Amino acid sequence: MSVVALRNRLTQEDIRRLVKGGSDEDRALAARKICRRMDAANLTDAERMAAHDILELIARDAAELVRRALSVTLQNSPNLPRDVALRLAMDGDAVATPVLESSPVLQDEDLIAVLTQADTAKRCAIAGRKQVSPVVVHEILSSGDGEAVSVAAANDGAEFDGAAYQRAFAEFCENGMVMDAFVARSHLPLDVTERLISHISDTALQRLVKRHALPPQLAVEIAEGMRERATLDLVDQAGLAHDPKHFVQQLRMNARLTPSLVLRALLRGHVAFVEHAFAELAGISHGKAWLLVHDAGPLGLRAVYDRTGMPPRLYPAIRAAFDVIHSMEMPHDEAGRARFRRALAERAITRFQGIPEADIDYVMSRFDEDVEPLARAG
Repeated sequence: MSVVALRNRLTQEDIRRLVKGGSDEDRALAARKICRRMDAANLTDAERMAAHDILELIARDAAELVRRALSVTLQNSPNLPRDVALRLAMDGDAVATPVLESSPVLQDEDLIAVLTQADTAKRCAIAGRKQVSPVVVHEILSSGDGEAVSVAAANDGAEFDGAAYQRAFAEFCENGMVMDAFVARSHLPLDVTERLISHISDTALQRLVKRHALPPQLAVEIAEGMRERATLDLVDQAGLAHDPKHFVQQLRMNARLTPSLVLRALLRGHVAFVEHAFAELAGISHGKAWLLVHDAGPLGLRAVYDRTGMPPRLYPAIRAAFDVIHSMEMPHDEAGRARFRRALAERAITRFQGIPEADIDYVMSRFDEDVEPLARAG
């Protein structure tokens, strides 16, 4: 079909520059302009067919610069015809990478077709897509390309099923880049977290224990020196624990549920952990402990605290911290929680001057970790 059907969207000058432009740069600019207009327009079926012919013409252009203009301009567009997208994906890296990274029209079978003859740049582009299905993840694993596998490992959008995790450990356990990359994921199955411990670097281990809840007994063992190179902050793990009751029980079994740990956790805003700690130490249910801890009157917290066996000298600090917590609303975003922790500690320390110096120093030292989320929030 003739491009005349698009005369209300495109000028004859645009078409002339695309076909007969004096340089690759001129034709690339014309291609970019045409692609942007086509993507923005509500085309009729007839116009869409004409647009397809024009895009195919651009995709076949001898100049890489022109083809890349098409790839970059329409890399996120749902209006890029699938066959044109696949042609671009099979092109050289400079042309293929944008659509492989982002194009929503490429399907799993298209990505697998590319992977069968791809180089590292293309594999990495596919591994970093917003969504990578399990079948494509397995194809990336089959490539044996550690760089691409590490990109997928760090990508939350890459769906690793149980078999994929097994393959990654079986085939890449000696590849530090791949093992360390898994730590960047926002969630890891506990069995995967546990297996990673013996395969990752010191730096990655520190990130792992700060970002992910470890199995309770493993957390305690690391803290007690199972690996000398690991320094595990149990206060961090208290806040990350998916099962606070189990975590508290493990701490107590290993004589790690100390008054100082409870106070520090409270000053860091880990209220659920402290509730379970009081329940465990007082020998009562979590529900009853919750009611006593959050009793609006003066007696509930005192009653449960006295049953815990914690030192009487720390009660005013615990009381002050809970008073501050009850006067504030816990935010849900990361930056808000950082501000909450800082305000909680500062107000509690100001309200009660008898908090042990070592615990104050600990809480103050943790303020530095809140700088990053606050900076990101502006």
